[in-house]
Amino acid sequence: MAKVHRQLFDRLGPGPVPAVILDTPYGFQSNARDISARAIAYFRESVGRSVGAALLMRTEGANPLALEAALARVAEAQWVFSGPGSPTYALRQWRPTILPGLLSEKLANGGCAVFSSAAALTLGRWTVPVYEIYKAGLDPLWAEGLDLLGPLGLHVAVIPHYDNAEGGTHDTRYCYLGEERLRALEAQLPPGEWVLGVDEHTVCVFDLGARSVSISGLGSVTVRCQGRSVTFAAGQTMSIDELVTLGTSGGIGRQRGETLADQGVVVGAGEGGPLPAGKAGETPSLTAEAGRLSAVFDDALGRRDAPAATEAALELEGVLHAWSADTFESDEVDRARAGLRRMVVRLGELAAAGLRDPREAAAPWVEALLFERNEARVSRRFGDADRIREVLERAGVEVRDTPALTQWALRSAQGR
Repeated sequence: MAKVHRQLFDRLGPGPVPAVILDTPYGFQSNARDISARAIAYFRESVGRSVGAALLMRTEGANPLALEAALARVAEAQWVFSGPGSPTYALRQWRPTILPGLLSEKLANGGCAVFSSAAALTLGRWTVPVYEIYKAGLDPLWAEGLDLLGPLGLHVAVIPHYDNAEGGTHDTRYCYLGEERLRALEAQLPPGEWVLGVDEHTVCVFDLGARSVSISGLGSVTVRCQGRSVTFAAGQTMSIDELVTLGTSGGIGRQRGETLADQGVVVGAGEGGPLPAGKAGETPSLTAEAGRLSAVFDDALGRRDAPAATEAALELEGVLHAWSADTFESDEVDRARAGLRRMVVRLGELAAAGLRDPREAAAPWVEALLFERNEARVSRRFGDADRIREVLERAGVEVRDTPALTQWALRSAQGR
């Protein structure tokens, strides 16, 4: 998404833009500062912009001076980014502070807020307690969100990672909820309120001045109301008013289906069933790339092509490095690293065989020929003895006869 980030920065004008990473959503993690450092490095190296951390990882029991300094950094920034972690943890830290008001003022005065992953979950009137439901088994329920989209008429629950498929054999769409739990949550929504789903590697930009919505990236944005969905592909734009009408009319796929179809929008029931297959043209996930390179590696070993196997391992290392800038917490990285370690172990096993002392490998054959040569010499068949010696010499074995015994050495082992 580096291109999208550059475009958003460019809209704020030339020159340095006061920018800050709102680090609260992952503030409970022991590696929170490492996550901030990685994000800062990403924006510096991949986007070409200098950003700082808000240092607002926790407000509960925070030093009052440190808290005010963090809030001041957010207030002074024209651009605010917030991303992975826990939406409910972030909301618990933000609510007792002026942070929600700061964000509203920023949007009203030409600033830019870029919220992804857990932070995006907080934007609507309702949020999904992802950790509590997916990890701890809490029955599906909504938590109150920031409702930053409410003033636009969008009374929604924003669900990022809408097309997540890393569960493999189980449904992890809709930010790990799956169809059954999302339906249970939809039943709890008040009339006229709906779900705004954003696929991974996809951005939905609300231009408040132009009152427009545009989609870019690799996936789609979905308007879903009580199981019925309309999907907007990357490259499409619409007015905010159209989006509000679509979501609140209760007529998704009926009242406006014909117009939307004319615009190239895919209208679907959005019901459960088989998990979605990968979309054409979709950038592979880290798991898919690791699997592909693992297959390339195994094929190369089967062909005894060590350079190709090594190239596959190096390519996987490069893919892991590229994905290290992605701060979304996932076990994909762990699985890919396990694949890389397997490659290294296999290469090590082959190297062990290749690094075996050549003398040790050649000894049984050389000793057998020397035995036959010695028998020929004892039998005074000196012509046969000389021919065996010549064969060994041509094979790179140097033979030395001494009064006590016959010695041999590999010329390659002597550096020749």
